[in-house]
Amino acid sequence: MIFTNNLGYPRIGSNRELKFALESFWKNKSEINDLVRVAEQIQKDNWKLQQSLGIDLIPSNDFSFYDHVLDTAFMVGAIPPRFQDQDFRDQYRQYFAMARGFQRKDGENLPAMEMTKWFNTNYHYIVPEISRATSFSLNNQKPLDAFKLAQSIGIKTKPVLLGPVSFLLLSKSPEPDFDPLEKISELIPIYQEVLVLLKQSGADWVQIDEPFLSIELSELSKKAYIDFFKYFSSIIERSKVLLTSYFDNPKSNIKLLGKSPFEGLHLDLTNISSPESLLENLRPINSLSLGVIDGRNVWRQDLDYLLEIVKMVNKKYEPENLIISPSCSLMHVPQDIMSESTLCNEIKSWLSFAVQKLEEVTALKKAFSDQSKSTNLFSKNRKAIIARKALQEKSRQTNKSKTDFSGIRKSRISIFENRKIIQKNALSLPILPTTTIGSFPQTGEVRKARAQFSRGELGKNEYQSFLKEKIREAIHIQEEIGLDVLVHGEFERNDMVQYFGEKLEGFAFTENGWVQSFGSRYVRPPIIHGFVSRTIQMTVEWAKFAQSQTTSLVKGMLTGPVTILQWSYVRDDQPRAETCREIAYAIREEVNELESAGIKIIQIDEPALREGLPLHESEWKEYLNWAVECFKIASSGVRDETQIHTHMCYAEFNDIIESIAEMDADVISIEASRSRMELLEAFKIFNYPNDIGPGVYDIHSPNIPDTDEIVELIESALKVIPAEQLWINPDCGLKTRAWNEVIPSLKAMVKATNTIRKKL
Repeated sequence: MIFTNNLGYPRIGSNRELKFALESFWKNKSEINDLVRVAEQIQKDNWKLQQSLGIDLIPSNDFSFYDHVLDTAFMVGAIPPRFQDQDFRDQYRQYFAMARGFQRKDGENLPAMEMTKWFNTNYHYIVPEISRATSFSLNNQKPLDAFKLAQSIGIKTKPVLLGPVSFLLLSKSPEPDFDPLEKISELIPIYQEVLVLLKQSGADWVQIDEPFLSIELSELSKKAYIDFFKYFSSIIERSKVLLTSYFDNPKSNIKLLGKSPFEGLHLDLTNISSPESLLENLRPINSLSLGVIDGRNVWRQDLDYLLEIVKMVNKKYEPENLIISPSCSLMHVPQDIMSESTLCNEIKSWLSFAVQKLEEVTALKKAFSDQSKSTNLFSKNRKAIIARKALQEKSRQTNKSKTDFSGIRKSRISIFENRKIIQKNALSLPILPTTTIGSFPQTGEVRKARAQFSRGELGKNEYQSFLKEKIREAIHIQEEIGLDVLVHGEFERNDMVQYFGEKLEGFAFTENGWVQSFGSRYVRPPIIHGFVSRTIQMTVEWAKFAQSQTTSLVKGMLTGPVTILQWSYVRDDQPRAETCREIAYAIREEVNELESAGIKIIQIDEPALREGLPLHESEWKEYLNWAVECFKIASSGVRDETQIHTHMCYAEFNDIIESIAEMDADVISIEASRSRMELLEAFKIFNYPNDIGPGVYDIHSPNIPDTDEIVELIESALKVIPAEQLWINPDCGLKTRAWNEVIPSLKAMVKATNTIRKKL
């Protein structure tokens, strides 16, 4: 009999229960027992739901209070020295301190661990810190606790572990001459210990995620995998293991996969154009999991086509050796399309969220077993796919004339060296100009007013008057702090992508389509379903109003085309590059109108540029070519006097620094404080030509930075970047922080800048 499998389920709760429980605990409004109770209920509900949907291999330990990579570091005892021997009341507080930072009783700030993007997704993970001195030990038994919790309600689950090699590859070392992979032989026995405990508790299967198996590997990485496989080839007393790769095609590691001693292998077939040729080169596996349902996008899939893939694989594998699965964990998609009441029914019929994807998995199993395609779900999918194709083809024909962008300039009028002189005279900024990234605290008052306006309980004029008052307050606060370039605060915006999508044609939106970005930060990605175009102004009036309140310069704030693309669910019927160009021309129109309205500095944020990079390096050039082109399309319609900024955060940028330079933004601000300016190493090798603002304090930590800490970071930056090129700013936007954190932090930043200016 063929089996059904799920790799992971959204862990936030059907109504975001985890977010509210976490934030209540962090604010000391509830106890740890309250948080644990919510977490246990979310997990129980998830298991019961998956059981009801017909999933045979239900995951456990896919839940996390903050991040599954941090969970793994905590489980194996990889706790940085600064978080050891502190006055933590329990392990939970130690765990959260690692993620968010911690202020000791003596006032010293312990910085949080670094955070960056999980492969090419918008999920952020906490980067483990591994040094020569790191000593692994089983610090907790979270996988076993989750398995037993499921047992308590009569459900046998498949515990999920992040594999040891991927864990070390995701890690960093504070020692530049040490590679965490050198610790593989010390780490593997901890996994054996966990597998023995799970076997003794009755776990038939354990899922070990090794997503790096889908990427080209260094020789040291391959050796680490061989050591991992060799170690477990002689271990008999353990659960069966489903070795899991996802996010791309593991074609470069087929021989390596052949050395796996494990009973099962999962492949993400949504990223493999020719599954048959891949499987021909793969040695027979006892159990093969076929990741045929896309766990990263939200469109209904062609079940008839997927069923043919399963039948093709069946020629080589018996049904009892086949497992039908989503491609990856479903944590990257919303939970249930049936919770949406405002989406138009036509678009809604095209969509598949986590619940529907598991229904598709079960429908494929039933169709394969019954040799019939007559199930209701197959019929519904056929109708939806046919209707969507017809409508999108009609849209394509209607908008064909609008996609001719030939003749539009795709680069600035003058080179940066000349623009810099022109802008220096036009803007009259001091050395080391200070600014923020854009947003200010989205307080309860702001969110309440937005919700009231959305429900019709607050009139348009009243709501706009409220927002203008908030802008006035923000401008006044920034003037008092002494910032050089101000922002309006973005109080009118719900999200940096959703806000723009709501004002562009071709987007649809959910009420409850929340997915986790990091910790308790959740987003609702828009859905791009048609041709993207701009029909109304999006930011101009707010920028004009803010500028009218001050003699200081105010930045216009926009989200860039690549980030809007990456942080949306993108239509899958045309190349992503084509959709991105449509967005770029829409943003270009807004940029030009901001300039016409008298806004002299315009920021076009692209935090997702690095995130969109393909996992296979051979595909980087094509992506970077069109991504950079799209930014330049959006930014190049202005005069030399207008200064273009961009912002990037929480990713590894050093390997694409040349492409970032090709974007030709006058100023780039970039996350740097959590890594203690590590990214500036690239600037020692590459002579970055334009201006740059490396973040000088971590906005995702509640800690208020000390002036001396910021002085130290600025001095580190000055060792690499000339003062004439350096801007001073926080790591990221300040919407998630409270004013009582923001104001003293910015005051410390300005004070530190003035200290350095005096030295200069």
